[in-house]
Amino acid sequence: MALPERSTALRRAAAAFAPPLDRRLCVAPMMEHTDRHCRFLHRLFSPHALLYTEMIVSSALVRGGALRLLEHDARERPVALQLGGSDPLELGEAARLGIQAGFAEINLNVGCPSDRVRSAAFGACLMLQPERVAQCARSMRAATAGAVPITVKCRIGVDQLDSYEFFERFVDIVAPSIDALIVHARAALLSGLSPKENREIPPLKYEYVHRLKRERPQLPVILNGGLCEVEEVARELARGLDGVMLGRAAYHRPVLLAQLEHRLIDADWRVPAPRRIIEQMVPYAEEQMRRGVRLHSIARHLSGLLAGQEGARAWRRFLSERAAHPGAPADTLLAALPLLERAIAA
Repeated sequence: MALPERSTALRRAAAAFAPPLDRRLCVAPMMEHTDRHCRFLHRLFSPHALLYTEMIVSSALVRGGALRLLEHDARERPVALQLGGSDPLELGEAARLGIQAGFAEINLNVGCPSDRVRSAAFGACLMLQPERVAQCARSMRAATAGAVPITVKCRIGVDQLDSYEFFERFVDIVAPSIDALIVHARAALLSGLSPKENREIPPLKYEYVHRLKRERPQLPVILNGGLCEVEEVARELARGLDGVMLGRAAYHRPVLLAQLEHRLIDADWRVPAPRRIIEQMVPYAEEQMRRGVRLHSIARHLSGLLAGQEGARAWRRFLSERAAHPGAPADTLLAALPLLERAIAA
């Protein structure tokens, strides 16, 4: 196919799938959490949130042929694909596969501090190579013919290199090649801390992100890290940011997404009742189980359905004892409706 024809085909592929992106509310890519079943659930709570895949390593797609990792339900959209890697050509090819699969954005992970990712020379350690990050982004843009946004998710620094000047230099080099920057407002400590500790111990420096936005008003900037309450999120957005990204707070308490949908995006949106969520998850689970998926793989994402409410412990016990049972049918979830109704009435 000639290059102009290929470019047109890519743009048409993207236009067929991706509505205009609203970045005000995003759900972070989380390994072993934000799989396709989790995203389907989150979409029930928030019609407009921009959802992200788990990080998918570019080599798994390009060299490993693991295209199953790109499978998702159209009802999840808009969904952004997060890639991990550091080879510009390979990332470009992976990005091309991503838009052919219907993703609305391609994001490069420059923030993960795990040993496995670091040993493969990508993730947060790429902040030490901003020129390579920019090269990767340009390759992804060229391979996708500008059909979808190319973005980067990073930290504010690495190890002792956590000054604003270090962060600023990274952005200066990378920003011309991307459409938006998502910033986890902590430095990544590459030695001595687990990924969980790296989400909690390095201090949050929101002011770095706000200063960046003031100095570069044309660059869309999304804040990530430590956000867990509606008023807190609203306060940060009111300072001029383009959006926020929530991680574990949204996963463990998905009702937060509905509350933020109401506060930030659609004043007519109401928090869905737990019964309504289950009634929509059961037919979805039936569809997936016909493809060989176990109910537990879907139901495990429902553990936070009653977070903070009476009956939350009983609900989690129900999921672990009944929905996790091998061979449990999808309508097992319906057996919990009386439990959910009692929780609401309490």
